[in-house]
Amino acid sequence: MSQVAAMDLRVLTQFDIASLEEDRKKMLYEEPISLEEAALNANDVMVAPSRKSYVHGCSTVPLLFETVGDRLRSAVDQVPDKEFLIFKREGIRKTYSQVATDAENLACGLLHLGLKKGDRIGIWGPNTYEWTTTQFASALAGMVLVNINPSYQSEELRYAIEKVGIRALITPPGFKKSNYYQSIKDILPEVTLKEPGKSGITSRNFTCFQHLIMFDEEDKIYPGAWKYTDVMKMGTEEDRHHLSKIERETQPDDSLNIQYTSGTTGQPKGATLTHHNVLNNAFFVGLRAGYSEKKTIICIPNPLYHCFGCVMGVLAALTHLQTCVFPAPSFDALAALQAIHEEKCTALYGTPTMFIDMINHPEYANYNYDSIRSGFIAGAPCPITLCRRLVQDMHMTDMQVCYGTTETSPVSFMSTRDDPPEQRIKSVGHIMDHLEAAIVDKRNCIVPRGVKGEVIVRGYSVMRCYWNSEEQTKKEITQDRWYHTGDIAVMHDNGTISIVGRSKDMIVRGGENIYPTEVEQFLFKHQSVEDVHIVGVPDERFGEVVCAWVRLHESAEGKTTEEDIKAWCKGKIAHFKIPRYILFKKEYEFPLTVTGKVKKFEIREMSKIELGLQQVVSHFSEL
Repeated sequence: MSQVAAMDLRVLTQFDIASLEEDRKKMLYEEPISLEEAALNANDVMVAPSRKSYVHGCSTVPLLFETVGDRLRSAVDQVPDKEFLIFKREGIRKTYSQVATDAENLACGLLHLGLKKGDRIGIWGPNTYEWTTTQFASALAGMVLVNINPSYQSEELRYAIEKVGIRALITPPGFKKSNYYQSIKDILPEVTLKEPGKSGITSRNFTCFQHLIMFDEEDKIYPGAWKYTDVMKMGTEEDRHHLSKIERETQPDDSLNIQYTSGTTGQPKGATLTHHNVLNNAFFVGLRAGYSEKKTIICIPNPLYHCFGCVMGVLAALTHLQTCVFPAPSFDALAALQAIHEEKCTALYGTPTMFIDMINHPEYANYNYDSIRSGFIAGAPCPITLCRRLVQDMHMTDMQVCYGTTETSPVSFMSTRDDPPEQRIKSVGHIMDHLEAAIVDKRNCIVPRGVKGEVIVRGYSVMRCYWNSEEQTKKEITQDRWYHTGDIAVMHDNGTISIVGRSKDMIVRGGENIYPTEVEQFLFKHQSVEDVHIVGVPDERFGEVVCAWVRLHESAEGKTTEEDIKAWCKGKIAHFKIPRYILFKKEYEFPLTVTGKVKKFEIREMSKIELGLQQVVSHFSEL
């Protein structure tokens, strides 16, 4: 296998990158081999192919071994005056040099307050420039950024602070209907005892917590909280020397970020990611997307709180010296369309729901999308009809599908631009460079290609641990470092995989396994269906039956009935997959996470109540 030894990717020419990428593609499409064969023939890609569900992302492009701070400093050396971050709603435009200066000022301010390397810094709020400044400031200072869901309320915030021992929290006073400052006072009444503009809190309930830092468009002051703008000015020359020392000491394998994972049940877990995890994932995602080949302006309507925004967006742009545009603090379909038009964005990110809202917006036709050539769809399966519209109407010819989890930093599989767009969405793509993946049954044995099982992933991207949760970490990550995703998939002959559901989402009807994704994709073909989500609800006879939440096209509302859809299904899919219940819903009735994903657990519980099934016991059993 050819090696690229001791190569600094910062000085690669476009020709070098193109050549490396061509070599990578050749190796990527070698027939995958079994785990046993891989272990015996680690350096031999000519091994006879295996039919086991295992793939390895062979690559001639070496992994990065830098910190996020290293990469930011390098970018400033190369393109100091290039625009890096644009926040449209606030009218903020920042170059690489300006971002680094602001991050350094905040890092020095945090050090001045007494925070140390390794301390956890919470960031709670929507997409703002202060969010990204905190992201880079914490990285420079060797601290661990804790992403807090902007929709969290008081008790959820309490858990987030307690779980990982947050020492400082940076936040606006509120957003939309959420009053962040009031939520903080609810759980930390001590803040009201401090004078306005001052923090330094001592709390019996939160032994680690000390500093509340608030930013406000009007630069207001709040009791018990430092003004963000004041902290930005606190750093002294001594603090700057201290920061330089920390930067030299911080290593790629140090913890960088804690992201709370949103399971279907139970308390969130703090997935702990390192510089090495996220920086490499961002780099290889950008490389496969072609960000190294030409000027790229990425429109990011997704929340920064999630990996989709802060890793696949901000850090992918950083590693390839490109530009990010944030249309609004939270998803706003019209703002995204306007941003594409005004900034001539070349790439667009989103979940299927976000894309549906954008292309169906009443003012969609008022804007120009000729600049768009690529984009990522992730978070949920993409309907074929939506894919066609994105290619035809928004010119997303290089559209790519990504699959991963927070615990894998996040992307493990991603489609390539070589395949036709409609082929790309038939799977979630090929294994990422330098990663391994396999499909296993409930005994953890690798299954043959074409057989459903759980996706497991191993490699540089797998998180360090769940913070302060050793037992949960051991449950999800085996001793040989395989991470169990909990997602059910099937591997195809070419090594791509298709996600067919979550093990927790699988519906067991009278002994028949039903994968919600399969039924959803089928119902999307109905001309009246705009959106659909499938869950299992309890049934006394079968244990579980299928329930569909359907959003109809406006033209079909009041015309298409439950019986119409059931009749259309008959003869096309197995009888046990046809929904027993069809509940028609408006868009606003679908419960969503901040990342735009539908909360299926909530849909399931709401359906049980609506259908009067609370007392019916399900015989559901997991894979």
